[in-house]
Parts: sequence; structure tokens; C-alpha cells
Amino acid sequence: MKAEARIMSVTIDTKQDRINLRLKPSAKRDLERAASFEGKTVSSFILSSALAHAEKTIHEHETMRLNKQDSELFFNALSKPVKFNSALTAAFAEHEKRVTTK
Repeated sequence: MKAEARIMSVTIDTKQDRINLRLKPSAKRDLERAASFEGKTVSSFILSSALAHAEKTIHEHETMRLNKQDSELFFNALSKPVKFNSALTAAFAEHEKRVTTK
């Protein structure tokens, strides 16, 4: 390999972390078969599949969907001023003791 090509591959390939899996032989065969259908390596197939599932899972946990009635209740609650009671005041005081802001 020419020096220029080696420099490019080092610059482009920044993968450093590794995940190892233990699986049944039948699971490995299924992954190899599925990867071959898509013209991918097993590693590439697993990574793209896992990332797609990770994105979906993150989206499901970070997104809130409300029906019309619940969304109206939610936005109405946001638009009303906060009423300080003793429990809220105590919570703020406890927060001040425990949390340090950088």
C-alpha cells in the first residue's frame, strides 16, 4: 500500500470501540444469511440494524404523543402561573442543597 493511501485510510477510519457477542450457531447463520442478502458484512449488517433500532427506541422514549384533549390540558397547564406551596418551596430548598451548578 502506498504511503498516501495508508494516510487516507488512517484519517478516514476512526472506529475504535468494539462490542463482542456470544450467540448460538443458528443465530450466526441467520445473521450471515441476512447480511449476504443485503451485500453487507456481518459487522456492517449488525451495526446498521442495531443503530436503526437504537434510533427508534430513543425516539419512542424522547417523544411524547398526546391526543387533542390531553394536548390542550398540557398546554393549558403550561400557560398558567405556578402556584408555590410548601411542598414546592421545600423541593426548591432541597435542590439548592444537593445540586451544584458548574
